[in-house]
Formats: sequence, C-alpha cells, structure tokens
Amino acid sequence: MEIMAAIVGLRALETRSAVKLYSDSRYLVESMTKGWAQQWRANRWIRGKRGKALNSDLWEPLLDLCAQHEVEFIWVKGHQGNTENERCDRLSMQAAQRPDLPADTGYEPEDELHTPSLFDL
Repeated sequence: MEIMAAIVGLRALETRSAVKLYSDSRYLVESMTKGWAQQWRANRWIRGKRGKALNSDLWEPLLDLCAQHEVEFIWVKGHQGNTENERCDRLSMQAAQRPDLPADTGYEPEDELHTPSLFDL
C-alpha cells in the first residue's frame, strides 16, 4: 500500500519536481535510500539466495518515477502524533473499506510459490 501511495503521488506531478516523500514504511524508505530496489531491478528482480524480490510490479514504476523527479525518502515513526501521517492512516483505512476497490492486476498470489495447504499433505 505504501509503495502504491508513493507511485500515485509522484504520478500526480505534472513537471519535474523536487519531492520530500515521508512514509512510516521502513520497507519503502530503506529499499529506496539504501539502493535495494535499484539492485533488485539490476538483478532482474532476484534477491540472491533469498529468491525473487517481492512487489516488482510496484518497484518498477516507482523507480521510473524517481528517475523523472528528485525524490528524497524520509521515514517517520507511525502512530506517534505526526498529523499528516495520522491523516494518511485514516484515509487509507477508509479507502480500504470501499466495496468497489479495483483488482490488483500485478499481485502474484502465493500459489505461484505453492505454499502447501492441508490438502497437499
């Protein structure tokens, strides 16, 4: 959800911009600031011995958008009274409850990894 929020926000920009992108997601912020997402893409979405990188369908457009803008990723601690962060949490929870959410066409179900179920035993 946090990666998609970053994509939507950056897509809304009409001209090349300098952006400070705040997120309470360490996964998002560290993946971008530490170069992990760039490295995953360079390795064709393989994380070495850890296997396939997750969310490549989201990292790809985010990396492309970051190449179009000057983006600084800043981590903020969630649920600690940051007014904007608290508002984003409320809005995202409201949106997630909507019955008309579009399908996530890029999502790869766990079936591809074939997680065993009771029926497999």
